[in-house]
Amino acid sequence: MNVTESLDAPCSPAELFAFVDDLERYPAWLDLVHRAVPDGPATWLVDLRAHLGPLARSKRLRMERTEHDPAAGRARFDRHELDGRKHAPWVLTATVVPTGATASMLTMDLHYGGRLWTGGVLERVLREQIQSGRARLLELVRPTR
Repeated sequence: MNVTESLDAPCSPAELFAFVDDLERYPAWLDLVHRAVPDGPATWLVDLRAHLGPLARSKRLRMERTEHDPAAGRARFDRHELDGRKHAPWVLTATVVPTGATASMLTMDLHYGGRLWTGGVLERVLREQIQSGRARLLELVRPTR
């Protein structure tokens, strides 16, 4: 499953990139990321939590930043567990590009290679989370007046 979404923001690429290149900042704007704590250099333990009606599902992932290029506005995070077992891949790529003198666009691509919540349910939940997170992220990067 792949989910790709974009966001136009009234700020510089550097300002927007600061919110997506460090997973510890995600809980402030994306409800799906309930918690993200550092677990070494460029590695985080990420608690995902999603609700589908009365049901809730939680998942802990160890995510490693495998690409970090602030000049190009690109960060990539890959699931990297240390327990020796095979796990479904999670890959998150964030790219920020300028779209004007004081504007930028964020494109986020999430790839999940597992079988959790088949039949499009997970994709629908992710899209709903992204929609609500989009407004909060815009509030965080919007210039103060």
